[in-house]
Amino acid sequence: MEKGPALLRQLQSSTSQSSASKPGPSGRPIAARTSPTAHRARKVEYSPDLDGKADPGEIVWTWVAYEEDPTQGKDRPVLVVGRDGNTLLGLMLSSQSKREGERDWLAIGSGPWDGEGRPSWVRLDRVLDVPESGIRREGAVMDHKKFDVVAAKLRADFSWS
Repeated sequence: MEKGPALLRQLQSSTSQSSASKPGPSGRPIAARTSPTAHRARKVEYSPDLDGKADPGEIVWTWVAYEEDPTQGKDRPVLVVGRDGNTLLGLMLSSQSKREGERDWLAIGSGPWDGEGRPSWVRLDRVLDVPESGIRREGAVMDHKKFDVVAAKLRADFSWS
């Protein structure tokens, strides 16, 4: 009888460890593939339309795998800058102030995508391929002027049109 509770604890421990190592929420595709921004160059224009599909200018939340360890990651906001079929092209956002002044990060200020109103930065040098089925519809629309600043950097530095 004493082995029962010990066995149960062992099973619970092994179950919690295996689920913690999964790369994202079960059942939802993750944004694991990135490309250099110049390799995904295309026309970029502000066109948010709250029609149930994510469009350029909208910020969506999705699970993003870490570059240094693709088995790990976190749910984070992503600025949609384009589309390739059912795959969204997105730029990762960060609220970490250490991004200030970093070459590949552009300050975009605060917005409704951050519940705490913290300033954010957008990463310009890597485009995430985000499966549309992997996003949460809890997003926001970026201010048109802020989007234009991001688009101008994509055009000037990464050959977007």
